[in-house]
Amino acid sequence: MRPMRRLMLAATATLAFSATFSATAAGPGYTTLSTPVAATAPGKKVEVIEFFMYTCPHCYSLDPLLEEWVKKQGDRIVFKRLHFAQGPTDPLAHAYVTLEAMGQTELVHSKILRAIHGERQRIYRSDEQMKEFLVKNGVDKARYEQLFNSFSVQTKMKSLASTISKYQVSSAPTLVVDGRYMTSPSIAGGTGMSETQAGRQTMAVLDQLVAKAAAEKK
Repeated sequence: MRPMRRLMLAATATLAFSATFSATAAGPGYTTLSTPVAATAPGKKVEVIEFFMYTCPHCYSLDPLLEEWVKKQGDRIVFKRLHFAQGPTDPLAHAYVTLEAMGQTELVHSKILRAIHGERQRIYRSDEQMKEFLVKNGVDKARYEQLFNSFSVQTKMKSLASTISKYQVSSAPTLVVDGRYMTSPSIAGGTGMSETQAGRQTMAVLDQLVAKAAAEKK
């Protein structure tokens, strides 16, 4: 097993379903950030950010519920994702940032999760393996290679750690609404809940937080 893989597995075990820091309990199923981050959603739309890792099994479990929820929200929200990076050369984070620059994250996001967790493919071992998988699944190879080492992608990779720290997030999956409210299956789920039940409860809490943030914008 390569050091990168060991590091990613260790990080997943530590991050998943762990407590967040620098946040204050604010209500059933969510906390508030001690220092809010200015949201960038235009007008009265509400910004929702998922902090995730492709190697996180809980992110895989939550993904279909979250995907359905985002579709139901429609143009009421602006949905984004940020991938925890295990170092400046993390193949999975680097791939996600590149796909984001291409505007093709939704093309392969769920396919990557399914390949790693459902099909046990080791596409996380190197940049080349990841690229090969993406090209097989419809990503333009030339464009991907062009953007992979571009200034904009490299800059975002370098800033990922500080960005995640700014949002005061330490676990995956975690969702931040309007730069102020934070929830996750570990925060929203009750004692004895299955992972699926905790995921559904998280979606219910997100509904409440989006409504709350939207009302506060009026």
